[in-house]
Amino acid sequence: MGGTLPISAGAGESEPAAAGGRVFNSSLVYDPSGKCVTRYDKMHLFRFDNGGERYDESVVLAAGHQPVSFDVASVDGHTWRIGMSVCYDLRFAELYRHYAQAGAHVMLVPSAFTYTTGQDHWELLLRARAIENLSFVVAAAQGGTHDNKRSTWGHAMLVDPWGKVLAERAQGAGVVLADLSWDLMQQCRLRLPALSHRLL
Repeated sequence: MGGTLPISAGAGESEPAAAGGRVFNSSLVYDPSGKCVTRYDKMHLFRFDNGGERYDESVVLAAGHQPVSFDVASVDGHTWRIGMSVCYDLRFAELYRHYAQAGAHVMLVPSAFTYTTGQDHWELLLRARAIENLSFVVAAAQGGTHDNKRSTWGHAMLVDPWGKVLAERAQGAGVVLADLSWDLMQQCRLRLPALSHRLL
């Protein structure tokens, strides 16, 4: 899965989106042969106005309608379930709880958080989603000042199910790597079985 792409609404997609000229902010997942095996369209559209900065993604984007997960077999014999999300979705805990209920072990969050919101909320939200779902969170992130003068926070990171930041890159192009341990995840889930204690 390599970030997101703007994809036009086509046949069988949202007709209002097609009529309005809007696109989906979509993540595509490819198998080792290069075949696209699944697609997630960002569900929650960002809107922000602090008097100095103003954003409204609904002007150009259409919202997706359903959560999407996929499975990946690892070399150690485990099958990891991966839940997909994009950027602003991070603020909606119910999406990640849906994935946890569906057996997800890893949540993906490719993002371009604004500098303003990212400095206060980015790490906090990533760690919260990991902790409350006892899952790994993998968050690629754009950072720096873009051609349109928009500044994004960056801070790509990987977080473990206990909320510990395993690896991070604050700014600049690069690769963030860490081992995602199945055993660590199971240990976290055994010593604090919160997922089985839910009442709602």
